[in-house]
Amino acid sequence: MPSEKILAEKKQVVLELTESLKSQAGVFVDYKGIKVTEDTELRVKMREANVDYTVIKNRLMKLAIKNVGFDELDSILVGTTSLAISKDDPIAPARIIKEYADKLPNYFNIKAGFMDGKILSSEEVNAIASIPALPILQAQFLGTLLAPIATLAVVLKAAAEKGGAPADVEVKADTAAEPAEAEAPAEEPPAEAPAPEAKAEAAEETASTEEPAAPEAPATEEEPTAEAPAE
Repeated sequence: MPSEKILAEKKQVVLELTESLKSQAGVFVDYKGIKVTEDTELRVKMREANVDYTVIKNRLMKLAIKNVGFDELDSILVGTTSLAISKDDPIAPARIIKEYADKLPNYFNIKAGFMDGKILSSEEVNAIASIPALPILQAQFLGTLLAPIATLAVVLKAAAEKGGAPADVEVKADTAAEPAEAEAPAEEPPAEAPAPEAKAEAAEETASTEEPAAPEAPATEEEPTAEAPAE
């Protein structure tokens, strides 16, 4: 019969597993046959993604799943079992596990998973694994929000560089479409009447410039023509 110390340790393990099952997401794996170098590489990737990866005893896990109502998982707890859990990125465990399951299909297989209190089949885990990581999703979402602002900035910059050229062209086009109205000739201001003094000066200048008329020849009396003698 196990000692009280061993029983206390097992109870503590069950409590820890129960808390782990309350995390955001996790994946159960059959790791039978994995090599030490491959296991080491896997654990390094798990740590980099802030994922806890632990080999578990099926008997103790069966006690933990009952505490959280995951009784459906009882059937998968056979053979070798490990559990990958993340409290930060719910996609990270599925993504890393799927990567190794594809790389080592003969001895590294997905049993099942869970997310936000819901049990997932191996097919659902594979589907979730195709979702980009959380930082990538955040970047894509931010890019979607900023896209209209960036487009507006480009348009405003182009308009500023052109110095309002599009607006000028539009105005010119409008004015060219309408026929130009003929401008009426400016009326010449009426000539001012010359002052009396100016008239006198002009008359004197005219008189001085005119040549004197030649004297007329005196009229001469015509001599009477001789009449022819009568016959």
